This record gives sequence, structure tokens and C-alpha cells, in this order.
Amino acid sequence: MSVQIGIIGGSGLYDMEELTDREEQTVTTPFGDPSGPYVVGTLRGKRVAFLARHGVGHRILPSELNFRANIYGFKLLGVERILSASAVGSLKEEYKPLDILIPDQFLDRTRGRISTFFGRGLVAHIAFAHPVCGELSTIAANSAEAVGARVHRGGTYVNMEGPQFSTLAESKLYRSWGMDVIGMTNLQEAKLAREAEICYATLALVTDYDCWHPDHDAVTVEMIVSNLLQNAKTAQRAIAGAVGRIPAARTCPCKDALAMAIITRPEVIPEQAKKDLAPLLAKYLA
Repeated sequence: MSVQIGIIGGSGLYDMEELTDREEQTVTTPFGDPSGPYVVGTLRGKRVAFLARHGVGHRILPSELNFRANIYGFKLLGVERILSASAVGSLKEEYKPLDILIPDQFLDRTRGRISTFFGRGLVAHIAFAHPVCGELSTIAANSAEAVGARVHRGGTYVNMEGPQFSTLAESKLYRSWGMDVIGMTNLQEAKLAREAEICYATLALVTDYDCWHPDHDAVTVEMIVSNLLQNAKTAQRAIAGAVGRIPAARTCPCKDALAMAIITRPEVIPEQAKKDLAPLLAKYLA
């Protein structure tokens, strides 16, 4: 049975307890090494690959993550859909700690992160108006509600650089813009998954109110970890439920994201670029 579903576990979600028939697979990519080995196993009757985003023992900063290697590794394993989980701060009163928000938009506040597979003589521009897979996001939301989570559908995830938390001025600014939650990791994953024609959705696990809230003006790791531990079991059950609900066939546009995106004429694409990106481009450059 091929691996078609990937799971990225963020802060606090370092394993999937229900995963059986486990084996670790170490993957090498043209872009370097992923965060660690992929744990491949069976979940709700389907083969999945789990990756701890920050590595074993949580040792990789958000700015240090090799997003390209992580997503490329999933592509090599045959993954067509990725469910991600990540800790976020809430920018609105109604999104309480321990809630789950399923974002449908992103705002980029990072600096210089590599978030494309292209370049080096090969140019492509994907459509990214809708940066997550609507079908997979709906499945994730339904599954989270089914296990009793308080779920919010849609919203904008501000992707900050970190590793520091926001200043009060920044937090107030994002609120004035109408942003919903803030985190440090998901936007680059979403961009690269789209380029790899992999469906992507995320469960944003609210851990705190960010520093704008008078009761949360000094966000601490201790506060966040305490809430993460409570959220982790809910997230595991929600993701497992989502895996069980995912249909075999894809009908969303994610699967053909590159069809109209490659601009470079085929005859001038460098051979090395063709080789490195063969898993992404084989059906277009045959």
C-alpha cells in the first residue's frame, strides 16, 4: 500500500499514538535533509508518513527549518495530501486557548525564507490566491468537531519570523488589520506543497492570546507548553479522524497546480534542474 497522506506535527505533537506497523524512512533530497526520518505506518487503514517538524526533541528553530526538504521528502514517498498541526497565538477574543482554527489565508511577515523549489534556470509561478486545499480543510474541520473540539473555520494566519514572540506594537497592529492567529511555520509549507501539487491543510492549535491581551502580556513557553499538552491529544484524534475521512481520489485543483505555472521554455531548462525536480515535473516535461 503506497503512502498517500502526510502528517506534520508541530510544537507538542511529536507522534501519532494510533500509528501502527511503524518504520522509519530516511530521505535524502537535492535540497538537503528533512527535519528527521519520516515515520511511515498505518492509521485508520491508510498508509501515512509522519514528520516532526522541529526534529526529535524539538531542536530546530522555525527560521532554521528546511521546508523544501520536508515537502520534497513527502513527494518522494508518494504523498498527495498533507495535514499539518501547529501552535498559534490568538489575535481575537473569540479564539480561546485550546480552540482549533482552520485557516484559509496567510500573511507573510518572514524575512528571506526559501519558499520555492524553482529558480536556477527554471521559472514557475503558481496561483496562490487560495493557499490551502478547501476540500482537505473541510475534512480537517469536520474531524476536529467530531472529537469535541471548538473549531473555527477560515481565518488569516500571520506567519511571523520568530523565534521571539511579538512585541505589543506588532500584536496590536495585526489585530488592527483583522488578522486571526499568529504562528511561525505554516506559510512556507503551504507554498511548497502547492508547487509539489500536494493538498495542504493545517489545524492551528490556539495556545495563548498573544501579548495584546491584558492577561497574556508576557507569553511564556511554560504557558504555551501547558496548553499544547492538552491540545495534543485532541489534535491526534482530529487528525486520525481526518485520515479516515479522506477519499481515495482527488478532485481539487491542487493536483494540477503546475499545469499553467511553468514559464521557462522546455528546451532551455537546465538538465540539473530537470533532474532535481523530476518528482514534480515528470508529467509536464515528458
